[in-house]
Amino acid sequence: MAIEVTGSPDPELIKQYYMRDPYREFLAREGVPVVEEYAVDCVNMPLEPWPRMGGLGAYVHLAGRGEFLSTYVSEIPPGGQLNVEQHLYDEAIYVVKGRGATSVELADGSRHTFEWQEGSSFGIPLNAKHQHFNGSGSEPARFAAVTDLPVILNIFHNESFVFDNPYHFPERTGDASYFAGEGKFREVKAGQHMWETNLVPDLVNFELPQWHERGAGGNMINFIFAESTLSAHMSEFPPGTYKKAHRHDAGAHIFCVTGKGYSLLWLEGQDPTDTVRVDWWPGVLFAPPDGPTYHQHFNIANGQSRYYVLGFGSRRYPVFDKRKAVVQAADTDIKKGGIQVEYGDEDPRILDLFEKECEKNGVASQMRAYLEERGIQHPPRT
Repeated sequence: MAIEVTGSPDPELIKQYYMRDPYREFLAREGVPVVEEYAVDCVNMPLEPWPRMGGLGAYVHLAGRGEFLSTYVSEIPPGGQLNVEQHLYDEAIYVVKGRGATSVELADGSRHTFEWQEGSSFGIPLNAKHQHFNGSGSEPARFAAVTDLPVILNIFHNESFVFDNPYHFPERTGDASYFAGEGKFREVKAGQHMWETNLVPDLVNFELPQWHERGAGGNMINFIFAESTLSAHMSEFPPGTYKKAHRHDAGAHIFCVTGKGYSLLWLEGQDPTDTVRVDWWPGVLFAPPDGPTYHQHFNIANGQSRYYVLGFGSRRYPVFDKRKAVVQAADTDIKKGGIQVEYGDEDPRILDLFEKECEKNGVASQMRAYLEERGIQHPPRT
């Protein structure tokens, strides 16, 4: 067959067969905003009516969302509910305002209904029918959800396959008690311990095992929701302290759960105190972009600060070899092949800025004494 090259193909026709993005095409028909930002306030960001889901909503594409994930924020009106849905992608939900309940229907027809409140998080078993309800007749309820819809829809590029698929995954359901907020502790080692469940009713008060290798007085747990491939972990650190800097590829969606502070983000060779800064408080969400970008978290509250991270590739199912390497090197010195910058190697301007920020907020910095106790000397404040 002869091939005729005209040199002037129809631009509209090209769109049908060149560089398609089924996920973006799907978003264009959703009828809600797609917010492209470095960071957002999930509690206060404006939302619009969402015909498919019900309630109000918006998609959030953070600068560091990566190739596989996206976020949406949904609000349920007082006394209302969202539409029933099911989907062939993983989803982890974090409640940022209000209270309510979710009903999940399993393959055998049984239902599990559980209640949630601000600070709850849960995972929906893969492809299970579910519906969300507001538990208040006077106040809206709002949650943020991180999903791997982009990669799933771009692989199959068939919306019916993703949203109307009858296949069931009974191994993804978990024990019935998991829907009631119970779970099982799976001991591995510091920084890798897991809590296996479908629902964490209260992230604010969940007990966290120690992981001091990541910074002064820090604690951390990984959550495994409904055997999902999405990662979920929560860390906390004391007032007047900060975590060690580290770096990895994009995709870590970081929510502030409690406290107040800021994060610095920079690339190799940049001044960490004069590049990107994200100030955070409960409900703020951001994601460090590719670079990989160094990032470091600072607590300037009068109490513990907790942050909650959702991403792609869990401790149980990391999916990629590169993800395995990052997980295993999370608390290893970058000079030894890890991804972490030890306190003794950090730019001294970081401590200088932190002490000034603590003073502004009436918080006593614990860091200089902590470092000196370990033989780490920083120059006096400028």
